[in-house]
Order: sequence, then structure tokens, then C-alpha cells
Amino acid sequence: MTAVALAATDVVDDPDAPLLLAALGALRIEATTVAWADDTVDWARFDATVIRSTWDYPMAHARFLAWASRVPNLVNPADVVTWNSDKRYLAELAAAGVPTIPTTYATSGADAVLPAGPVVVKPTVAGGSRGAARFDGHDHDRARAHVDALAALDLEAMVQPLVASVAADGETDVVVIDGSVSHAVVKHAPIGLEATDEPTGPTRVAVVDPDAAQRQLVDQVLSALPFDAPLCYARVDLVALASGPAVIEVELIEPFLFLGEDPDAAHRLATAIAARVAR
Repeated sequence: MTAVALAATDVVDDPDAPLLLAALGALRIEATTVAWADDTVDWARFDATVIRSTWDYPMAHARFLAWASRVPNLVNPADVVTWNSDKRYLAELAAAGVPTIPTTYATSGADAVLPAGPVVVKPTVAGGSRGAARFDGHDHDRARAHVDALAALDLEAMVQPLVASVAADGETDVVVIDGSVSHAVVKHAPIGLEATDEPTGPTRVAVVDPDAAQRQLVDQVLSALPFDAPLCYARVDLVALASGPAVIEVELIEPFLFLGEDPDAAHRLATAIAARVAR
């Protein structure tokens, strides 16, 4: 029987995992959840390793990239992991004409370029709102201090204007499986964790059908990615600007995929994994 590893944290708390394990089992694929940081694991004994809930990797970024580079048959592949693990990829997408939230980067508060009005400052390597903080327009001195606090942890900061629609309407997370839109949700998530805190999940989720403009933007993002073949899975996170939808993040490593929100999503993902194992 085909054997697949689902790479996870040491302590797995992933509601997607049971659904995916069952869907893989239905395809006669024996899947096992394995901690990515367990140095005793022989990854070569698996026909493929699928990154799923490695949500602690920002705390061990270099080690994680080294792990990804040596794991055979990794899904999504190591070059995707390297590119997507640092949110400076947003600059590449913007340069390719993809509408994104205006973003600048800084390694010191003195050098930070802060737009007028409320801003969000967060690390370029992070997940689940870890290390993200929002500041009002009159708090830019504190925003610069937060950049310096991140720099003290050897983290580069990214600075974005606070998008008013996020607080009111949330963000739309579009799940893509094997190059096609699978399903989408509107998500409300907190901002304001310490850089060393554990990430948290969304506070509210509702299933939605992406509109034409959102779908067009997702297609544009997928076309702009610097990879040849369709990825096994992706999540494109969108927010509403006055000019239309814009990308806030593109999650290609370990996104929560909201498999429980669509009755066929786990089967779609399992089928995409099976196809890659067969190849």
C-alpha cells in the first residue's frame, strides 16, 4: 500500500487532518501524521510527504528550510517552501501586476516607511498573526518601536496600511486544489500576538462563493507564481480595497484549508495527492 506522511507540529491540533486521513484511506493510501522536526524519522520510507500543519516553522525557519530541502517527494516542493516562507514574495507579485496591499519592508524603525493613517506591522516570516500589531495614525512612534522589537529577534518587518474592510467584512480565503478553485470562506482573525506566541485560528468563518473579480484575481495570482506545474494546494487570501479585491497573502506551505466547510474538499485534495504519488 502507498504510504504518505502528513508533516505536522509536535502537538497536532488540525481539524483538517482527520478528514484528509479518511479521504486518503478511501483511495487506499496509508497516511500517517508525523512531526516535521522529529530527527528520528526516515522520510525516505514514505512515497510522499505532504506539508500540512507545520505551524511552528516560523520559530525555526532555517531548520525548516533545510528539512524541506532534503525530504524526498515533498508536497508542495521545497522551492515553493523557500519562496513562500518569506512574505517578501508580495513584492514579486506586485511587480508582476498582481493587486496587493501596498507593502514596505524594514529592518529598523528609523528606516520604516509608514503610510498615513493606521498601519499594521508584522514579521515577514510568521504565521497566524504571530508578531502582528496594529497602530493608529498617531502611534507611528510605537509602530517604529515594534519594527525595532522584531529586528531584535532577527526578524524583518513588513508595514501595510490597515485595511478598513477587514475589520468589518473579514478576508476571503480562496482554496485552490491542483490549480482549480475548490471552495472559499470569509474569515475574521485577530491581530496582536507577540512574535513568540503560538498562532491562533480565526474567530469566525462563513462559506462563500467567490465573485467574478475575486476569481479573476486568483487566476492572476496562480499565473504569476514562479512555478511551472499547478501546485497540489494553495490558499489565496483576499481583502477588499476601494479599487477592488487585493491579495493580502498567498499560502502555499501549510495553510488551513477549511476542508470541513465543503463536503468534497478532502476527496479533491486526496485525489491531487494520489496523482502526485503516482507520478
